[in-house]
Amino acid sequence: MWIVGLMSGTSADAIDVALVEWPESVSAKPFRLIAFGEVPHPPSLQQEIHRLAAGELDADRMLEELVRLDRVLADRFADAVLSVLDEADVALDRVDGIASHGQTVAHHPEVGGSLQIGCPARLAERLRRPVIADFRRRDLAMGGEGAPLAPFFHHAVFADEKQTRGVLNLGGIANLTWLPAGGAADSVIAFDVGPANTLLDGVVSVATEGRERFDRDGRLARSGTPVSGWLDELLSDPYLERPPPKSTGRERYGLAQAREWVARAEREKVGLEDLLATLIEAATSAVGTAWRNLAEGETTGTKARLYVGGGGVRNGFMMELLASALDDVVVESMDAAGVPADAAEAMAFSLMGRNTLCGIPNQLPQCTGVSDARVLGVIHGREFADRD
Repeated sequence: MWIVGLMSGTSADAIDVALVEWPESVSAKPFRLIAFGEVPHPPSLQQEIHRLAAGELDADRMLEELVRLDRVLADRFADAVLSVLDEADVALDRVDGIASHGQTVAHHPEVGGSLQIGCPARLAERLRRPVIADFRRRDLAMGGEGAPLAPFFHHAVFADEKQTRGVLNLGGIANLTWLPAGGAADSVIAFDVGPANTLLDGVVSVATEGRERFDRDGRLARSGTPVSGWLDELLSDPYLERPPPKSTGRERYGLAQAREWVARAEREKVGLEDLLATLIEAATSAVGTAWRNLAEGETTGTKARLYVGGGGVRNGFMMELLASALDDVVVESMDAAGVPADAAEAMAFSLMGRNTLCGIPNQLPQCTGVSDARVLGVIHGREFADRD
């Protein structure tokens, strides 16, 4: 089956589009990445998404903006799919389905809800293909966290009989999947560790008044020195100390928090470089602590391996700090395992969409805190599957 996976992450900087060929069975292997593209959001749209997620709108405009962006993003997703397929010279009617994660603007598992926008019904009408979406809702309805969902893909493609492995997505949030040697699905542990790029990117955007969107390759952070008191404060965050399953997002580590850190740095005469050095050190240290807690007592005799993806894999300084925090682990890009780091999350939802269309469970229940594995996702435009 040829399934397009669509992902627009917490950073809201781009749409990832991955067309993957999967077997028409329970197995995920062999698979083939046919096409991949990253379609950037205009800075103005990214800012609109962030403002909506941060609640920085007047009450009388909030719902109107939510509805407007739901439509705008659906059209952006449709255009991104068409662009990537055209570049790959693949006809749209060759595609069996489109799995869209949507754009998260609110994630509150503590009250049983998560909101992704980018109207799947409109996307189905635009593309005239079945669209699978709303993956998180059923997990939340079962009492789960609604996240993380990508570990289902991580286990399917990265687990190994002899080697303990981990998969780390350094997107807006750092998501860690622990894959103990042996490959058993019920032994997988996965959770959101804490912030990766949300605060870093937010601070750069706020401090430069939008002139810059991120700290390229960590150059500013590399030239700074962590503020020890602030580092201790960040690492004592109650969220970091919560046991899994757990998930978080921009509601806790978003634009509002970035504004607070910039204002605090200005009050206390701390430079941007030192603030970024503090935030990046906290992010990588939190991952190191999470890994050590999971690895306690592990005696496989084979050096463990951590595959890294997401935008953070292109931040050389972040990768250096991560390798330092995990000096007894082989830390490398997902590319080394045959999965392009930039494409991994979109590929994950492509696989989940394949399973939804086939009626096969597509979640690891222990990772989100539910009792049973179910089929996640709602199919919009199912009738388009039978049309040329």
